[in-house]
Amino acid sequence: MPLAASTPAPAAQPFEIRPFPAGTGAEIIGLDLTQPLNGDDFARVHRAHLDYHVVVFRETRITPQQQIDFSRRFGTLQIHVLKQFLLAGHPEILIVSNVAENGQNIGLSDAGKFWHSDLSYKELPSLGSMLYAQTLPSEGGDTLFADMHKAYAALPAELRKAIDGQKASHLYTARYAEPAINGYQRPTLTPEQLAQVKPVEHPIVRTHPETGRKALFVSEGFTTHIVGLPEDESRQILAELYRYSVLPENIHRHQWQEGDMVFWDNRSVIHLATGCPAHLHRTLHRTTIQGDAPF
Repeated sequence: MPLAASTPAPAAQPFEIRPFPAGTGAEIIGLDLTQPLNGDDFARVHRAHLDYHVVVFRETRITPQQQIDFSRRFGTLQIHVLKQFLLAGHPEILIVSNVAENGQNIGLSDAGKFWHSDLSYKELPSLGSMLYAQTLPSEGGDTLFADMHKAYAALPAELRKAIDGQKASHLYTARYAEPAINGYQRPTLTPEQLAQVKPVEHPIVRTHPETGRKALFVSEGFTTHIVGLPEDESRQILAELYRYSVLPENIHRHQWQEGDMVFWDNRSVIHLATGCPAHLHRTLHRTTIQGDAPF
């Protein structure tokens, strides 16, 4: 029998990686994500993600399935608990949108209203998230990213000592019922959904599994308390950690452009959605890649 022809390896692509001036974030220019990446090109993208924590693929034109396939190159995809906001036929994609049809929101309208790391409330939090612009507002809608490695490095010695070896509890519903952006109210969770988001405990200082760098791993969005400490002491320490987490010099502001897909490292940064005027439409598609248990 004749041997089956082997599939040729994908051709190399000429593309640029341009770091942003502040040191957090880089843009990737000229990469065609409709085509499979060969090993060397994928390694360059992976390295940029580790080095800069936030990478922006410019002028992207891909289908939902292509976004899913590319995301899967980095690991298993996680399905969001709010299944009513998953893209039809593609449950790996969460719709982030302030658009309403027939009186119902088509997506999660107020995603990111508090600083957070995606899915820190899971036993296996997210490695990273890819957010792909579909419809952008003419004003507003920026996303802020804060470098948690730099936050940890900035901590005074006394505060580092106070959190050494400590764990914090993370809960998806920690601030779920608080007033939302533009008056939007999140849907009530079913018992089945609540069972998927029980409290978890993670180290306050985590070690990045690929780079070995230390980073803070708490956020105002999902962290409820420090395990084993009195409530007032826990609250005071967390307030200080939150303050160091968002030092202005460590924040990168992403101003969205048409065709942007942003891929950030949830082990290295926290992020915040700044919101946009209610009458302007904003819709994005998010895939979320599962990571490891923090240590």
